[in-house]
Amino acid sequence: MKATRLYLLLHVLSTTAVLVNTFDPVTTTVVIGIGASLGRTIYNYLHESCDSKWIAFNATALEVDLSRKLFGQHIASRIILKAVNGFMKNANPKKPLVLSLHGWTGTGKNFVSKLIAESIYKEGMDSNFVHVFTSTLHFPHPSQYLTYKSQLQQWIKGNVTNCERSMFIFDEMDKMHPGLIDSIKPYLDYYDKLDGVSYRKAIFLFLSNAGGDSIAQTALDFWKEGRNREEIELKDLEMLLSLSVFNNKESGFFRTSLIDKNLVDFFVPLLPLEYRHVVQCVMAEMKDRGVEPDQYLADKLAKDLVYFPKSERVFSVKGCKTIESKLDYYT
Repeated sequence: MKATRLYLLLHVLSTTAVLVNTFDPVTTTVVIGIGASLGRTIYNYLHESCDSKWIAFNATALEVDLSRKLFGQHIASRIILKAVNGFMKNANPKKPLVLSLHGWTGTGKNFVSKLIAESIYKEGMDSNFVHVFTSTLHFPHPSQYLTYKSQLQQWIKGNVTNCERSMFIFDEMDKMHPGLIDSIKPYLDYYDKLDGVSYRKAIFLFLSNAGGDSIAQTALDFWKEGRNREEIELKDLEMLLSLSVFNNKESGFFRTSLIDKNLVDFFVPLLPLEYRHVVQCVMAEMKDRGVEPDQYLADKLAKDLVYFPKSERVFSVKGCKTIESKLDYYT
């Protein structure tokens, strides 16, 4: 693909050069202008830029993906669709969209981020305007906390200056130095501009395992009471979740002003997955590989996973996290 792009650009330049040598000086000026303009057009066509060709929200695609690919997450699906849809349709939002996704490993936090990115950016997660920060990779040393704060501010400012429709994903928030995220609080607040830069059209996603136990306990309580998991509503979890995260010393949100000042638009709970959801994950992975879905194989793989509580085996401890690698073993 890169070779093709290079060929096209070289062809444009060579064509322009031939035309320049063909015409008189006055015409040459016109030809050079046309060639330069055409070159810019082709360059912008082949290389991602911050415009509607490369960034265009597809609400229908997001809705379809959430309903067909995200299993067992009725609360998260509803929140994500309404929040992202409302934000992207607002030509003049008052602040950036800030979503905090919480749940056990394998419940779909990173997958949800991927679906959101794919619905907005033509290049999806590979877009130059989608930026992923992983705590253990980008902020590994607590002793360098002050340096990280300065770097984080500069990274965000620089990227939003480059494209106002930037997305920032912070993974492993539960491993982030408490208070580090407060360094970007001004960028998430209700400011028109900061130092000449508007952050109001940016999106911030925080992913964390923190609060996962509270979510799982609520789901387990519903199960013990014989109630359907689809009866669980956001109101059953949101306050419990925000408080548990705010007061958790191991959380990047510990005592953070983002919560205190209500700058997080939604705390999105992702429920622990049941056996049937794991089976759906296996079937979906087979389909993605171009293999005919095998119900027997999916059941076999799902049964061999670890579930909680041990006696009842209700919820998958790792959700769908290891499905991809385990399927290699079972096939």
